[in-house]
Amino acid sequence: MTNFASDNVTAMAPEILAAIADANEGPAMPYGEDPVTARVRARFNDLFETETLVFPVATGTAANVLGLSLLTPPYGAVYCHRDAHIVVDECGAPEFYTGGAKLVTLEGADGKLTAGVVSDAITGAGVVHHVQPAAISLTQATEVGTLYRPDDVAAIAKVARAHQIGLHMDGARFANAIAALGCSPAEMTWKAGVDVLAFGATKNGAMAAEAVVIFKPELAAEFGFRRKRGGHLFSKGRFLSAQLEGYLEDGLWLRHALHANSLATQLAQGLAGLPGVTLHHPVEANMLFLSLPESVIAGLKAGGFMFYDWTTPATAAGMREIRLVTAFNGTGEDVRAFVALAADLARKAAE
Repeated sequence: MTNFASDNVTAMAPEILAAIADANEGPAMPYGEDPVTARVRARFNDLFETETLVFPVATGTAANVLGLSLLTPPYGAVYCHRDAHIVVDECGAPEFYTGGAKLVTLEGADGKLTAGVVSDAITGAGVVHHVQPAAISLTQATEVGTLYRPDDVAAIAKVARAHQIGLHMDGARFANAIAALGCSPAEMTWKAGVDVLAFGATKNGAMAAEAVVIFKPELAAEFGFRRKRGGHLFSKGRFLSAQLEGYLEDGLWLRHALHANSLATQLAQGLAGLPGVTLHHPVEANMLFLSLPESVIAGLKAGGFMFYDWTTPATAAGMREIRLVTAFNGTGEDVRAFVALAADLARKAAE
């Protein structure tokens, strides 16, 4: 069975598993006061070319919503794309951890916001009857696998600064974005105007490791209390930090992302042009969204491939959208086998 359902389906990267084993030797002070966490903090400073404040957590949801809680009061508005992960996949956690802030959802082609759309949406400042503009949240890579360029982020950050609100980035697939664009982590974040980043590792080879990276020191003073109150301060924090240390060692995080991105590109190239196949968004990271005849989808599943059905029911023409996600440990053989079977099934469906 070959699983293209998600990059969450993978086993751990051996290098990260080894880092956990190394951290398991002897005692260490709890709650992040250990040598591993100290090294990780220094590593993030080097990675982002500036002094950062880094707080490891175990889940992407925790990283997102605890970071957002620094930027908005309970009566605040967070502007985000209507398909953003914090909207469709966080089970109300942003509202819960901010004490009730409102997610204001906006439209945008290919899963992305633009500076103009955000600027037009920000209203109500100072009006007691309205939620107050508080933050903008960008998903990088987006929920449809597209990417914000540093200039895109900077343009949106300019809007945020004009309204004196914060800029948050959901970076669950941050590595895939950096690998695809070839820019530095600094250029994508604080140099472009990002205040808080949820830095993901779990989807790219870790077991359970994310980090809240804060670029404005004044925001960090209360984060420790929010993390503790929210139940995300781990007593044996060295094991979260060990995963991040292994992840960043010798550029592992970027190698993994480059490989996953390359497999997605190969899938797109192999599937494009097949009869009855439509790709819905540019393939820029490690995700593809495409429509296929139902018979092709059924045949692929019968052939041992797993993926998510993205639309239900099928269209009148018998087409259905699916999502394919490639991962750090996927193989070219799996991609070629998928494309070969899809091509055969698509030809038969066309006939």
